[in-house]
Amino acid sequence: MEMTLKIKVLLGILSVIVLFGIVLVYQFFFLHSKINEGTTSLKEGDVRYISKTDNAFFYVSNGNKWNKMFIKGVNLGAGKPGAFPGEVAITYDEYMRWFTYIAQMNANTIRVYTTQRPQFYNALSDFNHKMEKEGKQPIYVIHGVWVNEDDIMTIDDAFGNNDKILNDVITSGKEIVDIIHGNAYLPVKKGYADGTYTTDVSKYVIGWILGIEWDPSFVVGTNENNSNRSVYEGKFLYTSGASPFEAFLAEMGDQIVEHEMTNYHMQRPVAFSNWVTTDPLKHPNEPYKNEDLVEVNVEHVKSHDTYKPGMFVSYHVYPYYPDSFSFQKDYIEFKGPDGKPDPYLAYLEDIKKVHSMPIVVSEFGIPASRGKAHENRITGFNQGFIDEKTQGDMLVHMINDINTANLAGGIVFSWQDEWFKRTWNNNDLDMPDSRPFWSNPQTNEQHFGLLAFDPGSTKNISYVDGKVDDWTNDSPLVINDDTKLYVKSDEAYVYIRVDSANYDFNKDTLLLPIDIIPGQGNTHISEYETTFSKEADFVLKIHGPDDSHLLVDAYYDNYYFRYAVQTDLIEKNEMFHKKNSGLFNPIRLALNKKVVIPPENTVIPFTGYETGLLKYGIANPGSPSYNSLNDFYYENGHLEIRIPWQLLNVMDPSKKFVINDMYANGKISPLKVNGFQIGIEKLKSGTTKGSQDLAMKEYNWKEWEVPTFHERLKPSYYILQKGFQELTADK
Repeated sequence: MEMTLKIKVLLGILSVIVLFGIVLVYQFFFLHSKINEGTTSLKEGDVRYISKTDNAFFYVSNGNKWNKMFIKGVNLGAGKPGAFPGEVAITYDEYMRWFTYIAQMNANTIRVYTTQRPQFYNALSDFNHKMEKEGKQPIYVIHGVWVNEDDIMTIDDAFGNNDKILNDVITSGKEIVDIIHGNAYLPVKKGYADGTYTTDVSKYVIGWILGIEWDPSFVVGTNENNSNRSVYEGKFLYTSGASPFEAFLAEMGDQIVEHEMTNYHMQRPVAFSNWVTTDPLKHPNEPYKNEDLVEVNVEHVKSHDTYKPGMFVSYHVYPYYPDSFSFQKDYIEFKGPDGKPDPYLAYLEDIKKVHSMPIVVSEFGIPASRGKAHENRITGFNQGFIDEKTQGDMLVHMINDINTANLAGGIVFSWQDEWFKRTWNNNDLDMPDSRPFWSNPQTNEQHFGLLAFDPGSTKNISYVDGKVDDWTNDSPLVINDDTKLYVKSDEAYVYIRVDSANYDFNKDTLLLPIDIIPGQGNTHISEYETTFSKEADFVLKIHGPDDSHLLVDAYYDNYYFRYAVQTDLIEKNEMFHKKNSGLFNPIRLALNKKVVIPPENTVIPFTGYETGLLKYGIANPGSPSYNSLNDFYYENGHLEIRIPWQLLNVMDPSKKFVINDMYANGKISPLKVNGFQIGIEKLKSGTTKGSQDLAMKEYNWKEWEVPTFHERLKPSYYILQKGFQELTADK
């Protein structure tokens, strides 16, 4: 009995040893297969790498030799209509289709900012295998590692709270290393990617960009609180003459490099995200202190001989922000190859002087939005109110500047429009939790993409082009003598059609009063002897191609309320505080607060512009005369108009929330409504007296849970396609 027990124990121990041996053998062959998968990498000792840098450029291996590659890329976000980016809702089929478009655009690189779901890596692998079978260049990836912005705001120190931010970003970076090698599982966690990752795409990932655009106060807080942590000595990266924040970068990068080297014997070039705000340059004419407060200089992060592929530098550089691009004297006096002022190129040549590594402009872009939030006062390369064709021209101009400055490449922001985004000058006019469910042309941050998401499953319900075949199934909402008024709407616009006999578009005036919110508004308009049956919050005035406006009741003017009542940035007018004054104001958006430009202390006053001014022309993408900024068009007796929801103070059209009484509530807050009332008055040329008690009828639209949308490649896509084709790595 005792002998039998001993035998059982020995057999049990032997079974454990055999099982352990099987596991070791499996792990060896699994990792060995991962390490040796693919033919594009080159080895030096026990290190494999598929890309490398010198002091100026990127090189990518084809398995036999290194080829210089000028990076021509696009930033790919995680958002699409109906979903926040944290939901990572993009499908495998969507990625495959987008990769095809991107490759056909002559781009060679995609940048992603953080962990994606498995479908991204699966699609990337399948697409690139197909490209390689056809003898074509694959699409490469520069992969980001994100830093939690909420932690930055609350901790304000990269080493604070027991190194929480540092440890979290290293953990995330290690996870992404495992992911690109097809060796990871991420459990479900709300707001983050999850899934089982079995697809190895490591031979397509040519670099890391670690971090985000650093808030200056976060950098300052790290430096001031950690004077004893300015030195870091790692296996692969170390610091020399660094600040504590730069030491944080070095440690973050070194730990991620070490994890990949230890587990997969691979390395790839690494960069740290940066932008003009925290660059190493001095900007003597920058009016905002925070925009030139502190520097992050990655030249203070060095590499040991154990790190083979080399580092590079990453900057986000936009042509309108910070204000140095409008005011820095040596920049605005600089002339480009075409002989015109080119502060953008001036900056690129300036930043190149302080770096010994290749520079990739990892974000540059122009939003093709109706709303505008910032201007370049020299070049007109503005943050918004740029049409989709001009967007393409400006992108080509910037990538050519990047090439002219002998940088390593540029990555356009962004591939797709992003409905969830917000902009500083109107972000309190909508509801944050509902942004992905409708498109707001007034928010420039939503419209940087080369790929548009237009409302409608296959096409828009209406195109502003003077043709009315897309109104065939619609009945007039209002019939007023010889005038018919039609109204309908989608996830982006309210569409209005007017058919009127004996109407001279160039000379006559149309007044369309609109009542959005009950209990306030004007029963008349002071400029004309016309009264309304309802209290109008807006009047749409159409008077020829150059004098047509959407006007707002002075009491319901959110621009005035925000900048005269809540703040004192513009002059007060007590008449605007009264209901039913008969006063209607132009609708405006702010561009900048009052600033003082050093060193002469030149004062630039608070500046806004009239966003309610309507632009005349065709807004049908299928027309040769298409301009994405056009609002209204008249042809053959048919007038068509489109009005963005936000211009009507609608905070969420999907759930019918509008801005409530601002004075009664002391703030901008939502109110649910059923619909809005609208009417129409035609005034012949030279006439100011119209109807009394003008009839207005209700337009009631359906709420929606999930938005409809379809994809459309903008004109900018095709312009950039040609611009990319003309750029090569050889100079």
